[in-house]
Amino acid sequence: MIRISTIFIAVCMVLIATSLGMVVYAVAGFNFAQASLVGLTALTLFVLYQAVSMRMRDRAEAGDQIADLSRGTADLARQVGEFGRRLAVVEAKLVSARSSQQDRVQHVSDEITELGTLVQQLAASVAAHEDLLTSAAHSVVRPEAIAAPEPTTLAPAAIPPAAAPAIPASAAVPPSVPQPETPIVAVAPAPAASTVSAPTVATPEAASVPALAAAPASVTAPAGPNLAAAVASAVDGGRFDLYLQPMVSLPQRKVRAYEVVTRLRDNADQAIPAETYLPIAETAGLMGRIDNAILLRAVQVVRRLLVRNKDVGLFVNIAGATLSDKAAFAQCLDFLEANRALAPSLILELKQSALRGLGPIETEHLAALAQRGFRFSIDHVTDLRFEPRELADRGVRFIKVPASLLLAAHDTASADIHPVDLSDLLGRFGIDLIAERIEGERAVVDLLDYDVRFGQGFLFAAPRPLRPETATNAAAPASNAPAQQEINLDPGKLPQSPLARIEPARVTGNAALVRRAAGPF
Repeated sequence: MIRISTIFIAVCMVLIATSLGMVVYAVAGFNFAQASLVGLTALTLFVLYQAVSMRMRDRAEAGDQIADLSRGTADLARQVGEFGRRLAVVEAKLVSARSSQQDRVQHVSDEITELGTLVQQLAASVAAHEDLLTSAAHSVVRPEAIAAPEPTTLAPAAIPPAAAPAIPASAAVPPSVPQPETPIVAVAPAPAASTVSAPTVATPEAASVPALAAAPASVTAPAGPNLAAAVASAVDGGRFDLYLQPMVSLPQRKVRAYEVVTRLRDNADQAIPAETYLPIAETAGLMGRIDNAILLRAVQVVRRLLVRNKDVGLFVNIAGATLSDKAAFAQCLDFLEANRALAPSLILELKQSALRGLGPIETEHLAALAQRGFRFSIDHVTDLRFEPRELADRGVRFIKVPASLLLAAHDTASADIHPVDLSDLLGRFGIDLIAERIEGERAVVDLLDYDVRFGQGFLFAAPRPLRPETATNAAAPASNAPAQQEINLDPGKLPQSPLARIEPARVTGNAALVRRAAGPF
């Protein structure tokens, strides 16, 4: 665009040239043609001068701009060089730090590997010592076992079985009270009758440690047609006993969760174990009421657990019959909906057979629980044929497999994958593998090779009765009922009491040998 100053200069040059022509025409006496030629010549000279001056000025400005650009380029090149030098220093530091970090990680990894090897060696040594102590306890004969029996304890062998006195149901020993030691005389009950034959003298093998250790675990229950009435009466009276068995991490054996084990009590305050009352309750349609009552107690237990540790969980069994019963499930769903804040700590447990036999209604109910944030666990596993992706989509986060089934690596007929790879396969889909029914240190050593991170069984602790902190109701147990102890709900410690002892105390030296020889009590 032409600048205003240029236009002004051009007008001035025209005026000056015209004025010069008029002066020559008037003063010098030139004619009009000569005067016009003089004016035109002057205008041409002015134009040439202006063009040359403008070109020289533009060239000077261009030279200055080029010089400035050269200086800017030099500064930029100097800065780029400085940045390159700093980048080289940073890269050298990163390489040095990476190399040092790799050396440290490798050193820590070597130490962890060495510690793992030492832990496995220690576990193997403990298992070997346990086997030696157990065999030594079997080989030692206790003084009581060879003592002469009292005359009144031996019945004549000529008495027929029909004449033997019947054993009353109330004489059975409750599950939480250890049975008295009877190393001299052992009474063998008949398989399907209420009478017993003549007592037989026990041999030293019959009075060994395993037999005595198994005695406290026995649970008596009403026999015959009275069992159904006892179960119905216990459900109507709300006589439920909750037992908690911890699940521990391996190999640290730190308590991570608890499983609720339920027993009923009849009118005589005799415990009815789950394996006894469950078939009867399912036939009578009582599972919905039982599950509702257990869930109510379980929520109270979870609230008590979360006061001490926010990371602990509680496994509660729920029957397939409850999922198929719309009325019972509606009550469960409403109660769980009101307590959905506890969903991360409350895990609902289903049998493997029940999960495989789910119908459309049960599947819909299970999905409703999963939508509310509740997670599921599978127990009573009979084979290792799993579809991890399908289980994860249904909300299953835990699978409990018996240790004996998991360690039966030679039995490939009951598994689609080798048990060694099962934990890794389930872990890819967010499912944790729990080994249950662990009863020996040897099994723990083998399970560590299978990368099993959680365990449960009598080796760690037996189910212990739980008494709520609230006041007891009017239907309190009678004086002959088994005394329940308050369970230690500290998730970091295993319960220590006679109820948790399934094996002799783990001590060493001559004291351990003498204690094993004298029995677990």
